[in-house]
Amino acid sequence: MTPILQVENLQKHFPAQGGRTVHAVNGVSFSINPGETLGVVGESGSGKSTIGRAVIRLLKPTAGRIRFQGRDITTLPESACRPLRAEMQMVFQDPWSALNPRIRIGELIAEPLLLHTKLSRSERRDRAEQLARRVRLTTELLTRYPSELSGGQLQRVCIARAIATQPKLIVLDEPTSSLDLSVRAGILELLAELKAETGVAMMFISHDLGTVKLISDRIMVLYLGGVVEYAPAAKVFADPAHPYSQALISAHLPADPEAVLRRHVLEGEIPSPIALPPGCHFASRCPVAVPDCRATAPELRAVHGDTAHQAACLRIAEGANRIPEVADG
Repeated sequence: MTPILQVENLQKHFPAQGGRTVHAVNGVSFSINPGETLGVVGESGSGKSTIGRAVIRLLKPTAGRIRFQGRDITTLPESACRPLRAEMQMVFQDPWSALNPRIRIGELIAEPLLLHTKLSRSERRDRAEQLARRVRLTTELLTRYPSELSGGQLQRVCIARAIATQPKLIVLDEPTSSLDLSVRAGILELLAELKAETGVAMMFISHDLGTVKLISDRIMVLYLGGVVEYAPAAKVFADPAHPYSQALISAHLPADPEAVLRRHVLEGEIPSPIALPPGCHFASRCPVAVPDCRATAPELRAVHGDTAHQAACLRIAEGANRIPEVADG
């Protein structure tokens, strides 16, 4: 199967005061197949949103290569990127700031059709009504303004806009973080239906491990702008190989309130992205790090011969990559 999106050695740097540089994304590589959802997780500042914006060229990469449907779009000028917007869309975290408060909902949903199709005004209106029903919004809401809708309804409007042009790839940046649990469940169900019906590929960026576990086929774990683990979702949650992944997954709260929590406790602060340390960037916080970890930058390698499960840790080969658990009630 040919991937919809292929990313090789993606880097994104930002200028900082004093002539310094923020290394936001550092050599990230991955792919997404048609009909697949890639979950992207990591702490704040790990580069999740920057990667999402870079792969659809809302940000210009510093280095690396981005291929969309086999076409290299890494260095395309903005004018050449515009026609691609119909094929790749993004749903942002905050629907209130993503939607123009002075435009009615029907016009907001129809706007991508105005920009990327030759449909007539009446055809766009009819299509907007179809899209509203598809995301479970009543057509009566189309005459209202964003301030008259709830957060969950507004996020459905954003999703309707994103699927209006039948894109091949949708990047979803924390799309459920501001919603309560019942509304969140409805959004996830809707996304699953859309993927099954259209075969659209999705990149799902989130802090919420429970949500990522439900919706993702594969998961990419980020730390300080780099990939530390890349594997099928079931593998990451059942048997995380990288020490950072182990600590991250241990923070996920189980549904059973009586369950004994087994925490992986980390100490120390995340290094500055302005002054990245040599070797493994996680070494200063890793309980199983050895001197070699601070000197040699690990590459993603197959975990125990499983090419579908990759992790960047020098200690996996010797079986010393497990960090101690601490019972927490």
